Amino acid sequence: MAKRDKKSLPPSGAGLVRYFEEETRGPKLTPEQVIIGSALLGVICIALRFTVST
Repeated sequence: MAKRDKKSLPPSGAGLVRYFEEETRGPKLTPEQVIIGSALLGVICIALRFTVST
């Protein structure tokens, strides 16, 4: 009887691509960096809204 590798996934992918294995080019950002950047952009936009006079 052959031993089974417990780390491999079962062959029930139905042709779906596993995207987490593919490497893409570009900057790698953590979720924390995205949240901090969004918050900073929001603060800058609010500050500019109240400082610019028309």
